[in-house]
Amino acid sequence: MSATSSRRLPKSIPLPSVPFVLLAVLLAALWMAGGASRADVLGQVVVRCVAWLTVIILLLTGPRLPRVWADPVALLLLFAIALPAIQLVPLPPEIWQRLPGRDVFIQAATLSGQAQPWRPLSIVPGATLNALESLIVPVATWLLATNLNDDDQRRLPGMLLCVVIATMLVGLVQFSRIIYDNPFVNDSPGELSGTFANRNHFALFMAIGCLLAPTWGITGERLAYWRLPAVAALLLLLFLTILGSGSRAGLGLGVVALLLGVALSGQRIRKALALYPRWVYPASVAAFAAIIIAFVSLSVMADRAVSINRAFALDPGQDMRTRGLPTVLSMVKTYFPFGSGIGGFDPMFRMHEPFELLAPTYFNHAHNDFLEIVLDAGLPGAILVLAALVWWGRASMSVWTIGLGRAYALPRLGSATIFLVMIASLFDYPARVPLIMAVTVIAGIWLNATAEVTPLPRRGQHL
Repeated sequence: MSATSSRRLPKSIPLPSVPFVLLAVLLAALWMAGGASRADVLGQVVVRCVAWLTVIILLLTGPRLPRVWADPVALLLLFAIALPAIQLVPLPPEIWQRLPGRDVFIQAATLSGQAQPWRPLSIVPGATLNALESLIVPVATWLLATNLNDDDQRRLPGMLLCVVIATMLVGLVQFSRIIYDNPFVNDSPGELSGTFANRNHFALFMAIGCLLAPTWGITGERLAYWRLPAVAALLLLLFLTILGSGSRAGLGLGVVALLLGVALSGQRIRKALALYPRWVYPASVAAFAAIIIAFVSLSVMADRAVSINRAFALDPGQDMRTRGLPTVLSMVKTYFPFGSGIGGFDPMFRMHEPFELLAPTYFNHAHNDFLEIVLDAGLPGAILVLAALVWWGRASMSVWTIGLGRAYALPRLGSATIFLVMIASLFDYPARVPLIMAVTVIAGIWLNATAEVTPLPRRGQHL
């Protein structure tokens, strides 16, 4: 044996697979142009074209297609596609006229003397078609993410964290009063929203970063201690960015995310500090909390904590979301159980909007996505949402009460990420934004990985 052959070669780093590269391209496009939900923004063309392109390239490479019927994420996506597709099927006039809430259209056709045409269930079919087309983003994300190998799965939280950091840096540029105009989204000048059109969605994405950072910090066979101060600094910067965004909802989400971040990483860090006295871990957590409180106090004194200022200045009587809620509830009752059509909230609300709510601005969504889904999709939409909540609850119960060890790090991250999106959906519409769509699908795939992890047997049980 020669000296060269006997020399130990360094361990090679596995190259990323084709699905991982395609997913990185898709996430880059979503970061650049996927921060808005409006159908008429240029970003929708970009992200949908890139999503279709990645799907076509993936299919040409011969991907491993998982069993759809055994994957709850795929099933939820399949039914989400079926709902708008069914609503676009033309119905005979005899059936369409019996649907609730169609009286005004029947009267208009009668007064004009025209015969009733075949019409789809959706009252605004163009908006429903746009909603159906938007689902290529989560479908592409699912196809790419389910074809990642183990090495790519370990890289994925770090890649998503890079997207969060890049978005935060854009927000910090806006915070410094530098003019930033994103041609792909309908952003508001002077508002700290990063690459998003809505500062609430930006703040939610920063809160998701508060979950990704601790998970990234504890990944690996051995805990890399240099990552811990980096994670602490990043968490502080993310939370201060949320404060500067002016999002009241984001402020609450940021606090919840920090608490969940401690829960995600605490067990691993506590084990790593087992050689030190017991007081080291709680003292470290207390010191980090004190640093955050100190910086928040400095932000308030410097008049930079816009979220806190807006929280104290909130007048519920002038809040359009509160004032528009009775009208939205009345619309749900009018169109139930078949719904008015997915994606058509804006024109439908204008038709029902009372005179006292008229303003120069318009009410684009119900700002409660659960309620809007029931309005748009009726009983089938409500059943789909309930099924998703039941699956999330059962899977989350498994990973947070039974799961032990590093194998459950990503499933717990997925559970916590979906939890933040669900909270945000109570007063906004984050899951309609392409970038958050993709992150939610990835979180669902992580949470679904619990089916592939077998808990350790209890005492008295046999393998």
